[in-house]
Amino acid sequence: MDESAFRVPMLFDYAATLAWATSGAVVGIRKGYDIVGVFVIALLSAVGGGLVRDGILLNRTPVFLIDAHYLPLIAATTVLISVFTGPLTLLLKADTIRTLVEILDALGTPAFAAVGMQLAEDKGISTAGVIFVGVANGVSGGLLRDLVVGDVPVLLRPGQFVTLTLVFACGVFLVLRRYISPTDAAWAMVGTFFLIRVVSVRFKWKSRPVVGPEAEGGPTAERGKVR
Repeated sequence: MDESAFRVPMLFDYAATLAWATSGAVVGIRKGYDIVGVFVIALLSAVGGGLVRDGILLNRTPVFLIDAHYLPLIAATTVLISVFTGPLTLLLKADTIRTLVEILDALGTPAFAAVGMQLAEDKGISTAGVIFVGVANGVSGGLLRDLVVGDVPVLLRPGQFVTLTLVFACGVFLVLRRYISPTDAAWAMVGTFFLIRVVSVRFKWKSRPVVGPEAEGGPTAERGKVR
C-alpha cells in the first residue's frame, strides 16, 4: 500500500497506542506484576490490535516493527505509569480501577478502529470487510490483555454493548467520510463511541447471557475481576 494515500493522521494510532498502553499498564500493576510483566501487558494491549490487523487480516508488516516511535512510547508509558501512578493504583478500589480502564479503552478502541478501516479501504476490501477489520483492530488488544492476565475477555462477557457500539461507530465513520474529511469523521467516530459507552454505563444498559446468569461456567461469575 502507498503510505502517502493514508488519510487519517497517524496521530490517531499514536494516541490509541498511548491509551491502550496505559490501560494495560494499569491492569498489570493491579495484578501485582513486576516492571517486565507490566510492560508485557502494556505491549499486548497497545500492539495486539495492530498485530491482528496487519499480520493476519491485511498481510502487511506490523506497523510497530516499522515505525520506531511505538516501542519507546509503550516503554515510556510503562515506566511513567509504574513510577507515578503505580503506588496510587494499588490503593484504589477494584471498581475505580475498572472505571479507569474502561475510560481508556473507550478512547483507544475507536481510534484504532478508524486506523484499521482506513488501511482496509486502501486494500480495496468490501464494506463489510472494512468494518470487520476496524472492529478487530479495536478489540484485539483488550482481548489479548484479558486472556494473558487470566480474565474472561470483555468481548465474551455480558456488558455495555462494547462490540455492537463499535460496529455502529464504524458505520458512522464510513457514512460521514463521504461528506467530511476522514480526520473529522474519525473524531466524530471516537466521540460517538465514547458518548454511547458513557451513557450505557450511566443508565446501566447491559446485554444479557443467552442462557441466563446461572449457566455453569458462565462469564457472569467473572464480573468482579479487574479487567
